[in-house]
Amino acid sequence: MKGLMNNFAIRNEQGFEVYSLNNGEIELAVVPELGAKIISLKNLRTGREWLWHPQGGLRLFRNRAGDEFSESPLIGIDECLPTIAPCSWRERKLPDHGELWNLPWDVNDEAWENGILKTGARLKVSPFQFDRTIELHGNEVRIGYELTNLGATAEHFVWAIHPLLRLQGGDRLGLPASTRTLLNGEAWVDAIDSAIPGKNCTKSFATPVLEGWAAIFNQDTGDRLEFKWNPAENNTLGLWLTQGGWHGHHHFAIEPTNSADDALVAAAKQRHCGVIAASESKSWRLCLTIS
Repeated sequence: MKGLMNNFAIRNEQGFEVYSLNNGEIELAVVPELGAKIISLKNLRTGREWLWHPQGGLRLFRNRAGDEFSESPLIGIDECLPTIAPCSWRERKLPDHGELWNLPWDVNDEAWENGILKTGARLKVSPFQFDRTIELHGNEVRIGYELTNLGATAEHFVWAIHPLLRLQGGDRLGLPASTRTLLNGEAWVDAIDSAIPGKNCTKSFATPVLEGWAAIFNQDTGDRLEFKWNPAENNTLGLWLTQGGWHGHHHFAIEPTNSADDALVAAAKQRHCGVIAASESKSWRLCLTIS
Protein backbone atom coordinates (compact mmCIF):
# COMPACT_ATOMS: atom_id res chain seq x y z
CA MET A 1 0.00 0.00 0.00
CA LYS A 2 1.18 3.53 -0.78
CA GLY A 3 3.20 5.11 2.01
CA LEU A 4 3.23 1.94 4.14
CA MET A 5 6.60 0.33 3.50
CA ASN A 6 6.05 -2.57 5.87
CA ASN A 7 2.26 -2.91 5.60
CA PHE A 8 0.55 -4.77 2.78
CA ALA A 9 -2.56 -6.71 1.82
CA ILE A 10 -2.35 -9.90 -0.24
CA ARG A 11 -4.74 -12.65 -1.21
CA ASN A 12 -3.48 -15.94 0.15
CA GLU A 13 -3.55 -19.36 -1.52
CA GLN A 14 -6.97 -20.05 0.00
CA GLY A 15 -8.44 -16.93 -1.58
CA PHE A 16 -8.69 -14.75 1.54
CA GLU A 17 -7.29 -11.24 1.71
CA VAL A 18 -4.75 -10.96 4.53
CA TYR A 19 -3.76 -7.56 5.91
CA SER A 20 -0.28 -7.54 7.43
CA LEU A 21 1.28 -4.88 9.65
CA ASN A 22 5.04 -4.93 10.26
CA ASN A 23 7.14 -2.26 11.99
CA GLY A 24 10.34 -4.26 12.31
CA GLU A 25 9.55 -5.32 15.88
CA ILE A 26 6.08 -6.85 15.53
CA GLU A 27 4.33 -8.58 12.66
CA LEU A 28 0.56 -8.97 12.82
CA ALA A 29 -1.87 -10.41 10.25
CA VAL A 30 -5.67 -10.04 10.01
CA VAL A 31 -8.30 -11.64 7.74
CA PRO A 32 -11.25 -9.18 7.54
CA GLU A 33 -13.45 -11.66 5.62
CA LEU A 34 -13.31 -14.08 8.57
CA GLY A 35 -14.45 -11.92 11.47
CA ALA A 36 -11.30 -9.76 11.23
CA LYS A 37 -9.54 -12.70 12.86
CA ILE A 38 -5.95 -11.98 13.89
CA ILE A 39 -4.13 -15.05 12.59
CA SER A 40 -0.55 -14.14 13.48
CA LEU A 41 1.20 -12.09 16.16
CA LYS A 42 4.95 -12.45 15.96
CA ASN A 43 7.87 -11.02 17.90
CA LEU A 44 10.35 -10.32 15.10
CA ARG A 45 13.21 -9.88 17.55
CA THR A 46 12.94 -13.39 19.01
CA GLY A 47 10.93 -15.09 16.26
CA ARG A 48 8.19 -16.27 18.63
CA GLU A 49 4.72 -16.72 17.16
CA TRP A 50 2.28 -16.14 20.01
CA LEU A 51 -0.95 -17.33 18.39
CA TRP A 52 -2.10 -20.94 18.35
CA HIS A 53 -3.75 -22.90 15.58
CA PRO A 54 -4.65 -26.59 15.21
CA GLN A 55 -2.10 -29.00 13.83
CA GLY A 56 -1.90 -29.02 10.06
CA GLY A 57 -1.17 -25.35 9.39
CA LEU A 58 -3.23 -22.19 8.91
CA ARG A 59 -6.38 -23.71 7.45
CA LEU A 60 -8.78 -20.84 6.78
CA PHE A 61 -12.40 -21.30 5.73
CA ARG A 62 -15.80 -19.65 6.08
CA ASN A 63 -18.44 -20.75 8.55
CA ARG A 64 -22.21 -20.68 8.24
CA ALA A 65 -24.51 -18.85 10.62
CA GLY A 66 -25.30 -21.09 13.55
CA ASP A 67 -22.08 -23.11 13.40
CA GLU A 68 -20.46 -24.02 16.68
CA PHE A 69 -17.25 -22.13 17.37
CA SER A 70 -15.45 -25.47 17.67
CA GLU A 71 -16.14 -25.93 13.93
CA SER A 72 -14.33 -22.68 13.05
CA PRO A 73 -10.67 -22.43 11.91
CA LEU A 74 -9.73 -21.95 15.60
CA ILE A 75 -6.83 -19.71 14.68
CA GLY A 76 -5.56 -16.81 16.74
CA ILE A 77 -7.70 -13.96 18.05
CA ASP A 78 -11.45 -13.42 17.67
CA GLU A 79 -13.83 -10.89 19.23
CA CYS A 80 -16.81 -12.21 21.20
CA LEU A 81 -19.96 -10.03 21.26
CA PRO A 82 -22.72 -9.76 22.56
CA THR A 83 -22.31 -13.13 24.28
CA ILE A 84 -19.80 -15.94 24.55
CA ALA A 85 -22.04 -18.86 25.46
CA PRO A 86 -25.07 -19.36 23.18
CA CYS A 87 -28.30 -18.14 24.77
CA SER A 88 -31.64 -16.49 24.11
CA TRP A 89 -32.04 -12.83 25.03
CA ARG A 90 -34.99 -10.57 24.20
CA GLU A 91 -36.34 -13.25 21.86
CA ARG A 92 -33.03 -13.28 19.99
CA LYS A 93 -31.16 -16.52 19.53
CA LEU A 94 -27.54 -15.58 20.12
CA PRO A 95 -24.95 -17.97 18.69
CA ASP A 96 -21.95 -19.66 20.24
CA HIS A 97 -19.10 -17.18 20.87
CA GLY A 98 -21.26 -14.32 19.60
CA GLU A 99 -22.04 -12.85 16.23
CA LEU A 100 -18.73 -11.38 15.06
CA TRP A 101 -16.35 -14.28 14.49
CA ASN A 102 -18.00 -15.59 11.29
CA LEU A 103 -19.05 -12.24 9.76
CA PRO A 104 -17.13 -10.48 6.98
CA TRP A 105 -15.87 -7.12 8.25
CA ASP A 106 -15.36 -3.97 6.19
CA VAL A 107 -11.95 -2.31 5.88
CA ASN A 108 -11.55 1.47 6.07
CA ASP A 109 -9.22 2.19 3.13
CA GLU A 110 -8.42 5.75 4.23
CA ALA A 111 -7.26 4.57 7.66
CA TRP A 112 -5.20 1.78 6.04
CA GLU A 113 -3.40 4.33 3.87
CA ASN A 114 -2.39 6.07 7.11
CA GLY A 115 -1.02 2.97 8.79
CA ILE A 116 -4.13 2.06 10.80
CA LEU A 117 -6.12 -1.12 10.22
CA LYS A 118 -9.72 -0.12 10.96
CA THR A 119 -12.33 -2.80 10.43
CA GLY A 120 -15.98 -3.05 11.38
CA ALA A 121 -19.17 -5.05 11.05
CA ARG A 122 -22.87 -4.66 11.64
CA LEU A 123 -24.30 -7.56 13.62
CA LYS A 124 -27.11 -9.58 12.04
CA VAL A 125 -29.15 -10.41 15.15
CA SER A 126 -28.36 -7.67 17.66
CA PRO A 127 -28.68 -3.95 16.78
CA PHE A 128 -24.96 -3.16 17.01
CA GLN A 129 -22.20 -1.74 14.85
CA PHE A 130 -18.76 -2.87 16.05
CA ASP A 131 -15.52 -1.16 14.97
CA ARG A 132 -11.92 -1.96 15.82
CA THR A 133 -8.67 -0.14 15.05
CA ILE A 134 -5.19 -1.67 15.25
CA GLU A 135 -1.95 0.32 15.26
CA LEU A 136 1.65 -0.72 15.88
CA HIS A 137 3.82 1.56 18.02
CA GLY A 138 7.25 0.16 18.78
CA ASN A 139 6.68 -3.06 20.73
CA GLU A 140 2.99 -2.30 21.33
CA VAL A 141 -0.16 -3.34 19.50
CA ARG A 142 -2.73 -0.66 20.33
CA ILE A 143 -6.32 -1.75 19.80
CA GLY A 144 -9.28 0.62 19.98
CA TYR A 145 -12.92 -0.44 20.08
CA GLU A 146 -16.19 1.37 19.46
CA LEU A 147 -19.64 -0.18 19.86
CA THR A 148 -22.72 1.67 18.62
CA ASN A 149 -26.30 0.81 19.54
CA LEU A 150 -28.37 1.20 16.38
CA GLY A 151 -31.60 0.30 18.18
CA ALA A 152 -34.35 2.35 19.78
CA THR A 153 -33.84 1.05 23.34
CA ALA A 154 -30.92 0.44 25.67
CA GLU A 155 -29.02 -2.79 24.99
CA HIS A 156 -26.92 -5.12 27.15
CA PHE A 157 -23.77 -6.79 25.90
CA VAL A 158 -20.92 -9.06 26.92
CA TRP A 159 -17.59 -8.43 25.20
CA ALA A 160 -14.38 -10.45 25.47
CA ILE A 161 -11.29 -10.70 23.35
CA HIS A 162 -10.67 -14.36 22.60
CA PRO A 163 -6.97 -15.02 21.93
CA LEU A 164 -5.87 -18.63 21.52
CA LEU A 165 -2.25 -18.54 22.66
CA ARG A 166 0.47 -21.09 22.06
CA LEU A 167 2.35 -22.11 25.20
CA GLN A 168 5.96 -23.22 25.35
CA GLY A 169 7.88 -25.02 28.06
CA GLY A 170 8.77 -22.63 30.86
CA ASP A 171 5.92 -20.18 30.20
CA ARG A 172 4.45 -18.61 33.32
CA LEU A 173 1.44 -16.40 33.99
CA GLY A 174 2.15 -12.94 35.38
CA LEU A 175 -0.66 -11.27 37.34
CA PRO A 176 -1.00 -8.42 39.84
CA ALA A 177 -1.13 -9.64 43.44
CA SER A 178 -4.65 -8.27 43.75
CA THR A 179 -5.80 -10.39 40.80
CA ARG A 180 -4.10 -13.53 42.17
CA THR A 181 -6.03 -13.01 45.39
CA LEU A 182 -9.28 -13.15 43.43
CA LEU A 183 -8.11 -16.47 41.94
CA ASN A 184 -7.25 -17.94 45.33
CA GLY A 185 -7.51 -21.72 45.16
CA GLU A 186 -6.85 -21.97 41.41
CA ALA A 187 -3.57 -23.88 41.72
CA TRP A 188 -3.11 -24.23 37.94
CA VAL A 189 -2.64 -20.47 37.61
CA ASP A 190 0.83 -20.70 39.16
CA ALA A 191 2.13 -23.13 36.51
CA ILE A 192 0.12 -22.99 33.30
CA ASP A 193 2.33 -25.59 31.63
CA SER A 194 1.62 -28.22 34.30
CA ALA A 195 -1.37 -30.48 34.76
CA ILE A 196 -4.74 -29.05 35.77
CA PRO A 197 -5.76 -30.66 39.06
CA GLY A 198 -8.63 -33.07 38.52
CA LYS A 199 -9.45 -32.09 34.93
CA ASN A 200 -7.91 -31.21 31.59
CA CYS A 201 -9.65 -27.95 30.73
CA THR A 202 -10.81 -25.06 32.88
CA LYS A 203 -12.01 -21.46 32.78
CA SER A 204 -11.73 -19.05 35.70
CA PHE A 205 -12.72 -15.43 36.26
CA ALA A 206 -11.17 -12.74 38.44
CA THR A 207 -13.56 -9.86 39.21
CA PRO A 208 -13.51 -7.02 39.93
CA VAL A 209 -9.88 -6.48 38.98
CA LEU A 210 -8.16 -3.40 40.36
CA GLU A 211 -5.21 -3.50 37.97
CA GLY A 212 -5.74 -4.14 34.27
CA TRP A 213 -2.87 -6.33 33.17
CA ALA A 214 -1.92 -9.96 32.71
CA ALA A 215 1.05 -11.50 30.94
CA ILE A 216 2.76 -14.67 29.78
CA PHE A 217 6.51 -14.62 30.30
CA ASN A 218 9.33 -17.07 29.85
CA GLN A 219 12.54 -16.57 31.85
CA ASP A 220 14.41 -19.10 29.69
CA THR A 221 13.77 -17.35 26.36
CA GLY A 222 13.10 -13.80 27.57
CA ASP A 223 9.77 -13.66 25.72
CA ARG A 224 6.85 -11.75 27.25
CA LEU A 225 3.35 -10.92 26.02
CA GLU A 226 1.38 -8.52 28.22
CA PHE A 227 -2.28 -7.51 27.95
CA LYS A 228 -3.02 -4.06 29.39
CA TRP A 229 -6.44 -2.44 29.73
CA ASN A 230 -8.41 0.02 31.86
CA PRO A 231 -10.29 -1.89 34.60
CA ALA A 232 -12.80 0.96 34.75
CA GLU A 233 -13.80 -0.05 31.20
CA ASN A 234 -13.58 -3.84 31.62
CA ASN A 235 -13.37 -5.01 35.23
CA THR A 236 -13.00 -8.76 34.69
CA LEU A 237 -10.25 -11.13 33.56
CA GLY A 238 -11.13 -14.52 32.13
CA LEU A 239 -8.50 -17.27 31.92
CA TRP A 240 -8.96 -20.39 29.80
CA LEU A 241 -6.67 -23.42 29.63
CA THR A 242 -7.18 -26.67 27.77
CA GLN A 243 -4.76 -29.58 27.85
CA GLY A 244 -6.67 -31.87 25.54
CA GLY A 245 -9.97 -31.54 27.37
CA TRP A 246 -11.67 -29.36 24.75
CA HIS A 247 -11.80 -31.21 21.41
CA GLY A 248 -8.28 -32.51 22.03
CA HIS A 249 -6.67 -29.06 21.78
CA HIS A 250 -3.87 -27.54 23.86
CA HIS A 251 -3.87 -23.75 24.21
CA PHE A 252 -4.33 -20.89 26.65
CA ALA A 253 -6.30 -17.62 26.63
CA ILE A 254 -6.08 -14.33 28.50
CA GLU A 255 -9.48 -12.65 28.11
CA PRO A 256 -10.11 -9.13 29.40
CA THR A 257 -13.91 -8.79 29.48
CA ASN A 258 -16.81 -6.87 31.00
CA SER A 259 -18.51 -9.89 32.59
CA ALA A 260 -17.83 -12.99 34.66
CA ASP A 261 -20.69 -14.77 32.89
CA ASP A 262 -20.22 -16.21 29.41
CA ALA A 263 -23.97 -16.04 28.66
CA LEU A 264 -25.52 -12.61 28.12
CA VAL A 265 -28.82 -13.72 29.64
CA ALA A 266 -27.14 -14.51 32.98
CA ALA A 267 -24.86 -11.47 32.87
CA ALA A 268 -27.74 -9.09 32.20
CA LYS A 269 -29.87 -10.55 35.01
CA GLN A 270 -26.97 -10.08 37.43
CA ARG A 271 -26.24 -6.60 36.03
CA HIS A 272 -22.67 -7.62 35.31
CA CYS A 273 -22.21 -6.63 31.69
CA GLY A 274 -22.17 -3.56 29.46
CA VAL A 275 -25.23 -1.39 28.86
CA ILE A 276 -25.46 1.11 26.05
CA ALA A 277 -28.26 3.62 25.49
CA ALA A 278 -30.20 3.86 22.25
CA SER A 279 -28.25 5.58 19.44
CA GLU A 280 -25.20 5.91 21.71
CA SER A 281 -21.66 4.56 21.46
CA LYS A 282 -19.12 3.16 23.92
CA SER A 283 -15.38 2.92 23.38
CA TRP A 284 -12.54 1.12 25.14
CA ARG A 285 -8.92 0.22 24.52
CA LEU A 286 -6.52 -2.69 24.87
CA CYS A 287 -2.75 -2.76 24.46
CA LEU A 288 -0.59 -5.83 23.78
CA THR A 289 3.07 -5.34 24.65
CA ILE A 290 5.58 -7.78 23.18
CA SER A 291 9.10 -7.97 24.54
